[in-house]
Amino acid sequence: MDKAETWLDRFGRFLAHRLQEESSGYKPYTPSDPLTLLASLKPGDVLLIEGNQHISAVIKYLTQSTWSHAALYVGDVLPWTGPADERPRLIEVNLGEGCVAVPLKKYRTYNTRICRAEGLSEEDRRAVAAFMTGKLGLQYDMKNIFDMLRYFLPAPPVPVRWRR
Repeated sequence: MDKAETWLDRFGRFLAHRLQEESSGYKPYTPSDPLTLLASLKPGDVLLIEGNQHISAVIKYLTQSTWSHAALYVGDVLPWTGPADERPRLIEVNLGEGCVAVPLKKYRTYNTRICRAEGLSEEDRRAVAAFMTGKLGLQYDMKNIFDMLRYFLPAPPVPVRWRR
């Protein structure tokens, strides 16, 4: 590993940490109830989340959406022996963490919505859950951090006609 790669990796992790800091003043309109979500979700559903991190504000601005994060509901396919409310039922990809499994209660203080694809068979739903389960442990591509950095920096002091 060369020094440039090490420096870039460290800088990317630093930026990821800064972007994941929580914004002040976030108040959910209707926080999610994990038990209600559990009764409503089916494997293969996508849980949309209105995040409260700095990166969330950028994502919401760029996508012109209320939602800044998404997690896939996989149900009870992951082995678990702990308390039921701690059981990981969602798979998500987080900046700095990569692909991880988390419990529903993680999003109890956020606005959430369920996005369900129409026409999926139970076999299709199991296939989607199995695909994402197989991706657990993969790392987030830190190159995306540098691409997002340009949205945090002011416009360069050059005429608009010279910019791309």
